[in-house]
Amino acid sequence: MANGKIAGCGFHHVALQTSSFERSLTFYIEGLGFQLRTKWTSGTGKQLALIDIGDGNYFELFSDGEAGEESEPKAGSFFHLALRVNDTRAAFERAVEHGGIPHVEPKDAVLGEHGEITASLSFVKGPDGEQIEFFQENA
Repeated sequence: MANGKIAGCGFHHVALQTSSFERSLTFYIEGLGFQLRTKWTSGTGKQLALIDIGDGNYFELFSDGEAGEESEPKAGSFFHLALRVNDTRAAFERAVEHGGIPHVEPKDAVLGEHGEITASLSFVKGPDGEQIEFFQENA
């Protein structure tokens, strides 16, 4: 469905501040199969990478974040990244094999007031505790 208000509008990327740039880069490339598009150093010395999640949309990593305590999401903050997959369990298991921390085991869900969407979903936590959802919509 095209956006009728902003011509050409579409998702490009979401960015993640990391406490260990190389650890996160390895997790997303080796573990989840993302592809490195480009990597550079900013004028302030931060390392950045733009990685393709597999469908032309991107995830951007930033170095030099401070490790923090897990907290409740605050208004205006994103609190998980959902990835569309063909096999929720396989994606979950692969992420865990490569260092992801199990958060919600694969399960079936019915979304919408009238069950408009049925799906299988699971969650892992990435290298800095970021929540990653694997979402398989059932036809």
